[in-house]
Amino acid sequence: MYLTFGVTLIDITTKIAGIRLKNPTILASGIMDEDAGSMKRIIECDAGAIVTKSIGLNAREGYPNPTVIELDYGILNAMGLPNPGIKQYQQEIVQLKNSKTPVIGSIYGAITKEFIELAKKMEDYSVTALELNLSCPHAKSYGLELGCDPKLVQEITSSVKDQVSIPVFVKISPNVTNIVKIAKAAEDGNADAIVAINTVKGMKIDLELGKPILSNKIGGYSGMAIKPIGIRCVYDIAKNINIPIIGVGGITTGEDALEYIMAGASAVQIGSGVYYRGLDIFKKVCVEIGQLMKAYGYKNLPEIIGVAHK
Repeated sequence: MYLTFGVTLIDITTKIAGIRLKNPTILASGIMDEDAGSMKRIIECDAGAIVTKSIGLNAREGYPNPTVIELDYGILNAMGLPNPGIKQYQQEIVQLKNSKTPVIGSIYGAITKEFIELAKKMEDYSVTALELNLSCPHAKSYGLELGCDPKLVQEITSSVKDQVSIPVFVKISPNVTNIVKIAKAAEDGNADAIVAINTVKGMKIDLELGKPILSNKIGGYSGMAIKPIGIRCVYDIAKNINIPIIGVGGITTGEDALEYIMAGASAVQIGSGVYYRGLDIFKKVCVEIGQLMKAYGYKNLPEIIGVAHK
C-alpha cells in the first residue's frame, strides 16, 4: 500500500513468511472474528490481514459471566475460548476463500495430536497461514500453559510444520520466566514467525464483596497498559531469533505500531484498539504510520524494522 503525502510516496507494505501484506496491521484473534460477516467488515476497513477466533476440535461455551471488565488502561477478560468447534467453523472460513486479504487460522489444543488435526482442517479450509495459540492447559500437567514448556512448544510446532504446507506462526505468552527461550524453541521447531505477546495475567477484586469479579477469578489483561511489556518482549526476541515477529499488545495509534516495528516486528496485530477507536482503526493507524515515516525520512517499512537495535 502506497500513501501519498504531497509529492512523497510512502510504501507501507510488508512481508512475513512469503505472505505479502498491503499494510502491517492485522486483526488479532478474539476480536470481530466470530463469523464471516464480521471478518469481512474488518477486511473492508483495510486491515492487512485477519486472524480468526481461536478454534478447537469441539464446541466450547466458555466461562460464565462476568467475563469482561473494562479498566482505566485496558481490558481484563476470561472468556474461556468459546468457539463452535472446527467442523462448524468451516462454514465461516469458506466464505473468505476468495479474499485477497490473508486469513490466518488460529487454533488451540491440549496435546500435539489435537493441533495437528486442527491444522490440517484449517489448511483444507484454505487459510493463508496458521497461528498456534499456546496459552491453554495441556493434558500432561493440567493448569500449566503449553507455552510455558519449551520442549512442548518445539514439539507442537515441529509436528504441525511436518503436516501442513502453509506458514505456521506461534503466539507466545508473556507469563513465562524467559520469553526468549520460548521463542527460540518455536524457531527450533521451524516456526515461520513469532506472535508476541498474548495477554498478561491479571485480576480485579470487588471491594464490597471481597471476591474476584471475573467468574474465572484470573483473566488476561490487554490494551494500552501492556504496550511497554509487549515492546520489550519483541525487542528481546528480535535480538535472539532470525524469523519474523508480529507484535501485539496495546496498539491503538501509528506511533504504537512504529515502536513495535522499530523493536523488531514486521507487522502488528490490533485487538483491544478496535474498542477504543472503532473499526476504522486500521485505516487510521496506517495513515499515522505514513505520516510518521515521512516526518522521520523513511520511505518504506523494511527500513524501520529493528532499527532500535542499530
